[in-house]
Amino acid sequence: MIRVFVSLLTVSTLLSAATSVMAEDVCMPSTELRASLIDWYGEEPVAAPNRAQQQIWASPRTGTWTKVRFDANGTACVLAQGDDWLVGAARAALLASLAD
Repeated sequence: MIRVFVSLLTVSTLLSAATSVMAEDVCMPSTELRASLIDWYGEEPVAAPNRAQQQIWASPRTGTWTKVRFDANGTACVLAQGDDWLVGAARAALLASLAD
């Protein structure tokens, strides 16, 4: 039984590592990304962009959040996204990830 558990744990670890390596940023024109976040998810910016031009968008209604990087060439890329946007500690931690 322990051998099966160790095997399953090893396989799941390898699969999660492979998934994170294969993940790529989703990029598109910044106007298109902004419209998608507003229309599809009801998100809006929760803080001004930092020096790296990264910004968190969130919706208290749907609970979704998105971390976006805006490039000087007019492109925006989704760096991270998630559910369960909360006011308080979780929100502070996400906003702290934008600190320069």
